Amino acid sequence: MTRVVCPGSFDPVTNGHLDIITRASYLFDEVVVVVLVNDAKKGLFDTAQRLDLIRRSIRNRPNVTVDSYAGLLVDYCAQNDISAIVKGLRAVSDFDYELQMAQMNGNLTGIDTIFIPTAPDYMFIASSLVKEVARHGGDVADLVPPAVLAALDESYGHQH
Repeated sequence: MTRVVCPGSFDPVTNGHLDIITRASYLFDEVVVVVLVNDAKKGLFDTAQRLDLIRRSIRNRPNVTVDSYAGLLVDYCAQNDISAIVKGLRAVSDFDYELQMAQMNGNLTGIDTIFIPTAPDYMFIASSLVKEVARHGGDVADLVPPAVLAALDESYGHQH
């Protein structure tokens, strides 16, 4: 059985993230979506909220599970029998950073990283941009799953 991890901060999870997670779920036996906890960063949603929003957004994917971890991703992979890391790529700028991370992770433990290019419909979506637009009352309904839209509206006091 091939278990892979899709890591990220997911603050919040977007349709772009869900595209990569869904496509990975077709390719591998099990996909573990891991919310990486970084106490140095203050996110809009806390870890428990992020986990809940992801779970509510992937209910129809039985081979996808959700977890969180504070520490090195390669350590999580070793502790959980994960064979590879799956990362989505939106643009060349993502590739530069992600390649460096993949090489570091591979150097540390030998784990492989698999890159999946983001579908063109989602190339421009970034969690930070979604939050900025939503904060100012812009319409992000096509960029995030319904549970996230409701959570954003609640956080920023907007109605859609």
